[in-house]
Amino acid sequence: MDYKTLRKQVIKKYFGNMNDRQFEAVTKVDGPLLVLAGAGSGKTTVLVNRILNLVKFGASPDCETKPYDADFDISIGERYLNGEVDDLPQGAFSINAPKPWEILAITFTNKAAGELKSRIANRLGEEDSGVWAGTFHSVCGKFLRSRDHAERLGYTPRFTIYDTDDQRRLMKSIMKEHNIDDKLVPHRTVLSAISSAKDKLISPEEFAVENSFDYRQKVIAKLYSLYQKALKKADAMDFDDMIVNTVRLLEKNEDVLEYYQNKFKYVMVDEYQDTNHAQYVLVSLLAGGHNNICVVGDDDQSIYRFRGATIENILNFEEEYKNAVTVRLEQNYRSTSNILNAANQVIANNRGRKGKTLWTDRGDGDKITVHTATDEREEARFVADSILDNVNAGEKYSEQAILYRMNAQSNAIENVLARSGIPYKVIGGTRFYDRKETKDVVSYLHLINNNKDDIRLRRIINEPKRSIGETTVSKAAEIGNQLGISL
Repeated sequence: MDYKTLRKQVIKKYFGNMNDRQFEAVTKVDGPLLVLAGAGSGKTTVLVNRILNLVKFGASPDCETKPYDADFDISIGERYLNGEVDDLPQGAFSINAPKPWEILAITFTNKAAGELKSRIANRLGEEDSGVWAGTFHSVCGKFLRSRDHAERLGYTPRFTIYDTDDQRRLMKSIMKEHNIDDKLVPHRTVLSAISSAKDKLISPEEFAVENSFDYRQKVIAKLYSLYQKALKKADAMDFDDMIVNTVRLLEKNEDVLEYYQNKFKYVMVDEYQDTNHAQYVLVSLLAGGHNNICVVGDDDQSIYRFRGATIENILNFEEEYKNAVTVRLEQNYRSTSNILNAANQVIANNRGRKGKTLWTDRGDGDKITVHTATDEREEARFVADSILDNVNAGEKYSEQAILYRMNAQSNAIENVLARSGIPYKVIGGTRFYDRKETKDVVSYLHLINNNKDDIRLRRIINEPKRSIGETTVSKAAEIGNQLGISL
């Protein structure tokens, strides 16, 4: 068997658990690739195996090149196909394979990033060291704390990252200092407008020009400018700044842009339908060197427009990258046919979508029941009765789950469950890093790292109680402002 045919068969067997469309997405490595991944179609599996394929084999199975060493015994491939060996030695049948650190995979949540890294490590072992896999914010944080990158933007590498609570404290402080009534322009509204502007890469100066004819917007523009100056003074960034500043770093420093474009030969982005304009620009800049960009997403699952997501990013991908290949993952491994058919009927009414039809080989399954209740108490009663009927039919309480849209809806359901003697557990609550005591401890650590961080100092200046009043703090802050130093 010739080398090319043998290599092709080896790769096919290595990814033998993939269906045809998944295999295509995994092994299509050169140029732009759009993977439209329906719900439950195994997109994480595709991402993991695509990285595995790049590191293990490199070029496409159809590659015409034959750059193997004269001493390489290609019979290892035949023994692998015959089941005589379980795995292939590193480098066997590898053509132009990138190093792990030349691959960047961006996800939307820490959980997704953790799962991706864990599964890559399980498959590649020590070979995975160096694959850049993380959220937009963690990747940008890594950029900004590297070399002299933060200094080029006027920050130190020890800059603090402000969360939502820190942002509110800072904005309230600014509004109080400038006598701007929270009832006139609520601080939450101001922060939302600032975040939206940053999503679109609109600076405070540009925001002021665009909103010069509306009094309320002019106030927000003023606060935007003051807010950014206060962040800079505290050597701090909010989460939006991390992406905006990374874009600024790349756009204004050609040497930095060239370095990262050369470094990352392959760029992959998960949940691409939820990216905003700033994230889109960032990805375009990073992938601009080799043009090997793979985006995975589902235009039918875009729900974050209110948070700045731009569905057009995924809808226009093929126009942005003229030679892009599109692969649709339509086989669903999670649901039964009745669920998928109902979902397909509903989603078919969406406007502005690429179009795909999910299917499964898991059988029809139970039919979907819809019950219309007159109020929340009757709805809760129906839920409780359904659970009792299921348990009487031999099911366990632990096999029942109730999903509700918002926490306020749990009250009526909990009351009826308690009255019916149904044991239950509410999943959720305040997250660990959102707890007051956790935020206080983290504030101490931030202050040790960055003593310009007045917002964190104000948070813990009386934790534990030290009888330092607000008047004293304000006077000290005023003296600090006059001297040009931090509180």
